[in-house]
Amino acid sequence: MAVITDEKKIDELLTRGVAEVIDATDLKNELMSGRQLRVKLGIDPTSAHLHLGRSVPLLKLKDFQDLGHKVVLLVGNATGVIGDTSDKDAERPMLTHEDIEKNMALYKEQAGKILKMDDPELFEIVYNADWLDQLGYKEIGHHADAFSLHEFIQRENIKKRLDAGKRVSLRELLYPLMQGYDSVALEADVELGGTDQRFNLLAGRVLQEQAGQKRQNVVMTNLILGTDGRKMSSSWGNTITLTDSPRDMGEKIMNMPDDVVPIYFEHCTRVPVQEVQRFLALADPRQAKKELARAIIEFYGGSKKAEKEAQYLQTKFIEKKRSIQEVQKHKVMVGEALLDVIVGSGGAKSKSDARRKVEQGGVSVDDVKMEDVKRVISRADNDAILKVGKKFFVQIDCQ
Repeated sequence: MAVITDEKKIDELLTRGVAEVIDATDLKNELMSGRQLRVKLGIDPTSAHLHLGRSVPLLKLKDFQDLGHKVVLLVGNATGVIGDTSDKDAERPMLTHEDIEKNMALYKEQAGKILKMDDPELFEIVYNADWLDQLGYKEIGHHADAFSLHEFIQRENIKKRLDAGKRVSLRELLYPLMQGYDSVALEADVELGGTDQRFNLLAGRVLQEQAGQKRQNVVMTNLILGTDGRKMSSSWGNTITLTDSPRDMGEKIMNMPDDVVPIYFEHCTRVPVQEVQRFLALADPRQAKKELARAIIEFYGGSKKAEKEAQYLQTKFIEKKRSIQEVQKHKVMVGEALLDVIVGSGGAKSKSDARRKVEQGGVSVDDVKMEDVKRVISRADNDAILKVGKKFFVQIDCQ
């Protein structure tokens, strides 16, 4: 495949979902030159499933691939053991090699939902233990000499932990060296990563210069929020994974806050901007969510599944809600206990009455039966229909 030098496509590649490019001028010149670039993205197998947050740089990697550049998917089976704390407010525990092997087993299959993997001219998968495990103190000391301790501890999250008296291990200092050396080993022209990776991405430029290579350009993608409007985290359960069923994907999208929808359109799909603007201008925001769900399900599961789920979402989340007559809105504070909401809205006489109704299976939120009496209302519950018994309905209005 010949390298494509269409300036309009290159400009979109460098701006859609992108927070920062270093060096933007040099990278655009490289892309316009017609030379095939070697574009690297590293993913540590810290969990078994890739979620849509991880898809953002993967989609950007696909954008490079679609222009004819060779993409290198680096599985961090060495860096994953050490652990990156770039986005953490505490030390990340070390993983065992067994954990890493288990988690990375499905990575290629999941990334294959996005990338073309059958053409060796356009795709390569590598594992950084192949070179990092061969380094000794002499090599590591040489790499470490390119950085100062001051540079490391001035990183925002590290400085915050030190100021709070929290432990920062010397092991954590190794991670940027390891990620940086990956770029040397691969002779990368470009590296992709989230904004939380800035220090590590720039480390690659430093070590490449030390090694006599041309410094890689860096494309930093934005981080997206989870389906509840908080930071996306598997531990919070606010993710949409690439292995979710089409039904789960669709329902999670329909339940997300309205203000997250434009962000997901931009970062997690490649729907043209003009179409996105048309969807967002629809009077009913649920219609925009349905179109977002259709786009994401079609990308990962095909058009037939997308159409089937779009019809299901139309029936369950749009038409059914419209058919519920005289539903009044009830103002609820995010974090308010479900039992208090039931009582406050008139669905139960007392908290003990509300508890009994939950325990007997008589309470649902958007047709999902509530079983946890300790459940609290989240931003994702906004506009949801709270049903108590067979005849009481109220629409949750989050404040």
